[in-house]
Amino acid sequence: MSKTDTDEIDDSSAPLIEHLAELRTRLIHSVVAFLVGMIICFTVATPIFNFLTNPLCQVLADRGQDCDLIFISPQEGFFVAIKVSLLGGLILSFPYIAYQMWRFVAPGLYNSEKGAFLPFLVASPFMFLLGASFAFYVVTPLAYDFFLGFQQFGSDGAAVNDGAAPLSVVFQGSAQEYLNLTIKFIVAFGLCFQLPVLLTLMGKAGLVSAAGLAGVRKYAVVAILILAAIVTPPDVVTQIILFTVVYGLYEISIFLVRRVERKRDERLREEGYFDDEEEADEDLASEFDDT
Repeated sequence: MSKTDTDEIDDSSAPLIEHLAELRTRLIHSVVAFLVGMIICFTVATPIFNFLTNPLCQVLADRGQDCDLIFISPQEGFFVAIKVSLLGGLILSFPYIAYQMWRFVAPGLYNSEKGAFLPFLVASPFMFLLGASFAFYVVTPLAYDFFLGFQQFGSDGAAVNDGAAPLSVVFQGSAQEYLNLTIKFIVAFGLCFQLPVLLTLMGKAGLVSAAGLAGVRKYAVVAILILAAIVTPPDVVTQIILFTVVYGLYEISIFLVRRVERKRDERLREEGYFDDEEEADEDLASEFDDT
């Protein structure tokens, strides 16, 4: 394989033991960064948890209730702080961890491959934060409003505790259970928002095509429905929202993969590897598959 000035792999013929040593170093740096981020978040775990309770407190305030969460075991407060620290430490240290991953794999990539892979490395945390924000500010309030609708109250909006009604059911939530459910929402939507990044990267690598993704659209709908039923609670509202968002991301992925294919075809045509007549036939076949 000949090397060129513009598309050249880094000169590193290090033996396997040196690659393993470098991997160990990168992993150690990543773990240390995560631990530092976790310790930082542990010192401010209470403000972070209070911030995470905003969706629930807003829904309760709209219903005229106080935002009271309880510990049902002596150690629950400690484990809540640990979980908050784990989530915050991962988010805080992820840019540095991604940098360490990039430093490890970059020497094995061609310069053109580096230019193609780096935007996806930047887009991945951005899409995760976008999905997490959507879950926190849109989905979570709707879900808790739905769940809290099963309480039984008096006509004045206050809980019935004086025997005026046969039964009074009032929300007294566990802090740990609330945190678990909220983190589940955040992580689920954050990962689902990675779909365009993953499929576009696979399309750039030639592993998937826009025509192929469009051809399995009906199977994708079923898979997304199953995913929505698994990663969300038994709440029809959040399941519909997750399905709508993920299916929209799937259609966006088809559009992005098609753009990648067109750019690749233009480059191949300029280099003389692509016939315009063959390209027209392929575009016609792709449009037929989409319909």
